[in-house]
Amino acid sequence: MNDRKPWNEYFMEIAEMVATRSTCDRAEVGCLIVNDDNRIVSTGYNGSISGNPHCNDVGHTMRDDHCIATIHAEMNALIYCAKEGISVKDCRVYVTHFPCLNCTKALIQAGIKKIYYKHSYRMDDYAIELLNKNNIPFEKI
Repeated sequence: MNDRKPWNEYFMEIAEMVATRSTCDRAEVGCLIVNDDNRIVSTGYNGSISGNPHCNDVGHTMRDDHCIATIHAEMNALIYCAKEGISVKDCRVYVTHFPCLNCTKALIQAGIKKIYYKHSYRMDDYAIELLNKNNIPFEKI
């Protein structure tokens, strides 16, 4: 008998662990990019630009009820791949919170083929419309 965790549960637990590194306590978000071989390609969490002060240390830079100093977890995971020349085409994403509209657009443009999320946080109607238009399934775990 196999008592190992299913892949989706395993990867979401890792995304939750990645979220603990977040430096913006308004929403601690973690993201994993995983390829077809079930290998983790990249991780990301939300926080300030490298070398800049963290929200948790100096406070939030707020505009329209959003902290604009924070780079979202999905963007950090994608940006690392872009810097290192790592393809994310046809990968899937595990993210602790449903991606915002801008992250959704970036994930679609990068070639992500499926999104798994845990929390239905501020689910944008247009983000959902774009995912559906582009045949990218999304599933709550």
